[in-house]
Amino acid sequence: MATTKWVLDPMHSEVQFKVKHLVISTVTGSFRKFEGQVVTESEDFEDAEVDFSLDVDSIDTTQESRDQHLKSAEFFDAATYPKITFKSTSLKKVSGSDYKLEGNLTIKDVTKPVVLDVEFGGSAADFYGQTKAGFEINGKINRKDYGLTWEGITEAGSIVVGEEIKLNINAQFTKQA
Repeated sequence: MATTKWVLDPMHSEVQFKVKHLVISTVTGSFRKFEGQVVTESEDFEDAEVDFSLDVDSIDTTQESRDQHLKSAEFFDAATYPKITFKSTSLKKVSGSDYKLEGNLTIKDVTKPVVLDVEFGGSAADFYGQTKAGFEINGKINRKDYGLTWEGITEAGSIVVGEEIKLNINAQFTKQA
């Protein structure tokens, strides 16, 4: 069977994360530069191969000083590890438009398996006759599993940054001719 390649449309996609601050409130951030592709043999994308990477230097939490700290060696070390990557090992339909995406996530020099929830929004033609496919991807990781171990304990003993990171990715892909 013939394969079809789909390329991420960055204009209609977003990568966000959420993390607890002082374990009492949530900070939302995003990455502004990323790329990805999907290769599939079926219209429903089951068993598709997914490759994705993002530019660590494009992190944006709306606070420049925090962004610089996140890019530093205490967190992502963007100078040494400029990309975060994901390569799928499995994409399986659970029911209806719900899928499970399994793969290997690499942050810094640590690669770990992750399982993400995917909702396939369907496909449609745009104004230019290009076929687009939309997905919402959600999951959670523990930052410490990837060497992001900065503690940042306050003088009062409060933890500054939570360990659990919630991921939310809205991705639109363009079918290649």
